[in-house]
Amino acid sequence: MSAKRIAIDPITRLEGHGKILLYLDEQGGLQDAVLQVPELRGFERFCVGRRGEEMPQITERICGVCPEAHHLASAKALDDAFGAQVPQAARAQRELFYNTYIFSDHLLHLVFLGGPDLLLDEDTPKEQRNVLGVLQAYPELGKRVVKVRAGAQKLLELVGGRPIHPVFALPGGVSQPLSEEKVEEIQAYTKAMQELAVDMISFFHEEVLPDPGLQALLLSPEARLPVHFMGLVDEELAPNFYDGKLRVVSCDGEELFLGDPRQGLSLFEEHSEPWTYVKFPYLKQFGWAGLRAGSESGLYQVGPLARLNVAEKMATPAAQEEFERFFDYFDERPVHATFAYHWARLVEMVQAAEAAHALAFDKSLTGRDVRGKLSAPGEGIGVIEAARGTLFHEYKLDEQGLMKHVNLVVATTHNAGPISMSVKAMAEAAVRQGDLDERLLNRVEMAFRAYDPCLACATHFLPGELPLQVEVYGPDGTVLRRVRR
Repeated sequence: MSAKRIAIDPITRLEGHGKILLYLDEQGGLQDAVLQVPELRGFERFCVGRRGEEMPQITERICGVCPEAHHLASAKALDDAFGAQVPQAARAQRELFYNTYIFSDHLLHLVFLGGPDLLLDEDTPKEQRNVLGVLQAYPELGKRVVKVRAGAQKLLELVGGRPIHPVFALPGGVSQPLSEEKVEEIQAYTKAMQELAVDMISFFHEEVLPDPGLQALLLSPEARLPVHFMGLVDEELAPNFYDGKLRVVSCDGEELFLGDPRQGLSLFEEHSEPWTYVKFPYLKQFGWAGLRAGSESGLYQVGPLARLNVAEKMATPAAQEEFERFFDYFDERPVHATFAYHWARLVEMVQAAEAAHALAFDKSLTGRDVRGKLSAPGEGIGVIEAARGTLFHEYKLDEQGLMKHVNLVVATTHNAGPISMSVKAMAEAAVRQGDLDERLLNRVEMAFRAYDPCLACATHFLPGELPLQVEVYGPDGTVLRRVRR
């Protein structure tokens, strides 16, 4: 006799496509829950044979939400492959661009994608539980967020050449210097970004954090997942999104690795399951022990929460103050609360805005030397912190500069195991509460949305789109109930 099966298909408010499958026993208890990603990525294969300098504009097409991350990870891999030293003016452009992207992407999730989970009551009708519901509930905040984010996108266009799918990063640097006129316009945009980021802290503490429902989620046992953590840090062990050393800490806070990020690919291996196209990375020193947490597990997290957990401080003043409040609230280090990802995202958004504003006044930004010399092509690894976590691009070029090997390991792939476990834990909690209504099923979805996953990056979607449909199967396999969203 078969178990009851509930499908949430597709899951909502994320980048990409996926579904959650819940399997219930005959007594209504949860047997299993899986996040299935029925997409197929083929970028590594069809990039082979392409010219190396084309890669920053090819790989950024993986995703329309975070093309900036793939664009610069690819450029950094090519810097390494061609043995090029990036001039300071070009590096300043790249860092300004990248911190602006982190700010814009985090703002997108905090208000538009994760916002309905944070800013609306969980009893809000499903047709209002979206960005329009958020804008109706907080119209003034919504108007300001839209305006400032539009300015950030304009900044990305001024530096990157386009507001989406940038074209400025090349092996060894960038395509052209920035003019004084552009820099003056950029400074106005970064000022607005910094002001909004600081005000968002006040809004969070006055309007969001006091909510008992959110506090219950932040501190709930089922949303606590002790795994290891990975992220980039600067020389003072503060998060650095563009560059730095790779740091890995255990679920107990012990440093496991600190060094050249290009060595990071040697730290983990990937496990496959037959029910999803996403692989499950795990730290080699622990080995694969299945989808389970704890100090003996090899699973680890990347992204905002992981970056705060591997850091000892933040790089900018307002972010540092919020960093301290964050750890004081949870009274543990590392923090293992899944829904703390949202708060960590806010802390990072503040640092990104402050860093971008400082870089907008960097004297080297308008320097004319923007391209380093290239040597003979070879092998290169580019590592960068995408908004969702650590991103690796590994390339091997032949003597003509053509791609002969491409390996991409993206943030959502790193997080695949923890996301699956978080989904299962929330499903178990929902099942214990009784009939799986729309509100409880949304709670299950909230577990993966906390990570802000990008399934389009972790895989690649073949054409087609499915409506959301929840099906409840009886023990004999017949459909007892079908609900469409």
